[in-house]
Amino acid sequence: MHFIVLGAGAIGCYVGGRLAAHGQPVCLVGRPHALEPIAQHGLKVTDLDGFDRTVPVSALQLAHTLADAAPSADSIILLCVKSGATESAARELAAACAPFISLKTGVDKVAGATAVAPGLNMLAGMVPYNVVLRGAQVHRATAGHLQLQRDAVTERIAQVFNAAGLATVLPADIRAVQWGKLLLNLNNPVNALSDLPLRQELLDRDCRRVFAALQTEALHVMARAGITPAQVTAVSPTLMPHVLRLPNWLFTRLAKRMLQIDATARSSMWDDLEAGRVTEIDALSGAVVRLAAQHGARAPLNARMCELLGGPRQRLTGAQMRRALGL
Repeated sequence: MHFIVLGAGAIGCYVGGRLAAHGQPVCLVGRPHALEPIAQHGLKVTDLDGFDRTVPVSALQLAHTLADAAPSADSIILLCVKSGATESAARELAAACAPFISLKTGVDKVAGATAVAPGLNMLAGMVPYNVVLRGAQVHRATAGHLQLQRDAVTERIAQVFNAAGLATVLPADIRAVQWGKLLLNLNNPVNALSDLPLRQELLDRDCRRVFAALQTEALHVMARAGITPAQVTAVSPTLMPHVLRLPNWLFTRLAKRMLQIDATARSSMWDDLEAGRVTEIDALSGAVVRLAAQHGARAPLNARMCELLGGPRQRLTGAQMRRALGL
C-alpha cells in the first residue's frame, strides 16, 4: 500500500510521517517552501505521548504535484490541503486512479471536491487533534482517534494506521462526526483572534464564553436542520457550552482532559493569520451560516466571526471579542 499525502501541511506531515516511520511507502506532495526543510533534514515526528522519530529523507518521496507522485492502483491518496485549495486538488484527483480520503477541516470538503469532479469516489475522515508544523518538525499536541468513513477500503487502511500508531476508528455515521468536530473547531477563530496558546486561551473565561456562544448558535442551527452531531470528546455536544461557561475554578476540575495540551500549541488558523494566508473560517463558521440560510434561519454570531477573520489582522482579548459579538 502506497500512501500519497496531497497537502504536506501539519496534518499531512504528521500522518505521513507516522506511516513512513512504520515503514510504509509515503509520498508528500506540497509546495517547494514546505518540502525544502524536509528535503534538507528529514521529517522529525513527535507527539505529547513521547513519540520521537526522525524519518530520513531517503525514506520519503517528495513531489510538487500529484502527477509527479505517479499514483497507481496500489496508492491511497490522503487529501490534506486547506479548504480553499479543495477545488484545484479535485481537478488533480480526477486524473488519478486511486481512492481518496479527506482528512481536513470542514463538513463540505467532500461535497465541494465531487462538485468540481463528479466522478470522484472520495471518502470522508476526521482528524481530532491539534498538530503543529515548524519547518521539518511536526508535533501532535493533543489526543484523539482518527475517524474514517466506513468502507472496504478504510477497513484495510485502519489496520495500517493503527499499526503505525495512528489510532483509528470507523464510525457508523461520519457526517455526524464531522459536525461534532466542527463544533470543537469553532474555537479556532477564538484562538486566532486571542493571539494566545490554546491552553492559555481556554483558561480565559471570556474566550470560553465566546466559544460557547458560537457552539450554542451552531447547535440550534443543526437542530433546525435535523443534524445530531456526534460526541467526539468526553463531553457531549449539548453539554459542552455549559461546561465552557463555568468559572475557572470549576472548569479546570471538570475539563482536565480538554486542558491536556502542549503549552505552546496554537490553532492552525492562528498559523494562517501569522503567515498572512487565507484562513479556513469559511469552512467552519461559514458552514454554520450556510446551513442556517438553507433552513430559513440566521447565525449572526458565526457570521460576525467570519467578518472579524476576513479583514485586517486583529488581536482581541476575550472581553473585546465578547463586545464585538454583542455578548
